Amino acid sequence: MEEQVSGWKGIVLAGGAGSRLYPSTAATCKQLLPVYDKPMIYYPISILMLGGISEILVISTPRDLPLLRDLLGDGSRVGVEFSYAEQPNPGGIAEAFLVGENFIGGSPTCLILGDNLFYGDMRFIRRALAKKTGGTIFGYAVQDPARYGVVEFDEAGKALSIEEKPKAPKSNFAVPGFYCYDNRVVEIAKELEPSDRGELEITDVNRKYLEKGELQVEVLSRGTAWLDMGTPRSLLDASNFVASIESRQGLKIGCLEEVAFRSGFISRKQLAALGEEVKGSEYGAYLLSLAEESS
Repeated sequence: MEEQVSGWKGIVLAGGAGSRLYPSTAATCKQLLPVYDKPMIYYPISILMLGGISEILVISTPRDLPLLRDLLGDGSRVGVEFSYAEQPNPGGIAEAFLVGENFIGGSPTCLILGDNLFYGDMRFIRRALAKKTGGTIFGYAVQDPARYGVVEFDEAGKALSIEEKPKAPKSNFAVPGFYCYDNRVVEIAKELEPSDRGELEITDVNRKYLEKGELQVEVLSRGTAWLDMGTPRSLLDASNFVASIESRQGLKIGCLEEVAFRSGFISRKQLAALGEEVKGSEYGAYLLSLAEESS
């Protein structure tokens, strides 16, 4: 059982218009679309919970925030505390720190994008949260780095530069949508100027920490899988990935109730009660089997 992390807070950015997934997002936000057997937003939330973070802010649009609140509630059923805040217009990833300023307070903060899925060796999360100052981001080898923020390393593995969606990437290491910073990130975000896209870019936040010599960039191991789910093809790929792993292992990915139980947020008795609520489903049967195995 993992210990809870003291002091850290988490933000899930679930905003945007979801235009790349139209028409599936015409009446709902993409973070509520199913990725195999769970809503998309379960997967990034589970990452924060795996890190031991129990205070989580969900940021979304005025239209979609009530739907997300209906799904997640106040978090008490899984032993965490969910807060909610509006991002009326897509103002960039870094704007999340301005929207969440009061929530963050004086705490260090992890920000994860609402369409990101991680699986496998998750120890990188705890390593990032063990740091007290500066920022930590990650590098992940991809075939199409021009779609992402790209980090360049020297021969010793030290980060040299970070570029946002470069036409000529200097490496094949993309920066996944999971970022950890000390509480100075709010002031850094306030100093940013909007990019040509009219957004506050997370790459500019990372550059600020890099210029200070306080940005750690960890290359994720081959034992870690990272998928984003923002296009029809990547959404299908993620669903197939989850289905394949769960079918093969009999274990679920991104199951908030299981993560809550294994992280010590809820008891075995509480887990069993959650399973009873939906015992007519495969999901409920899975929760009940976990509770029985752990008795």
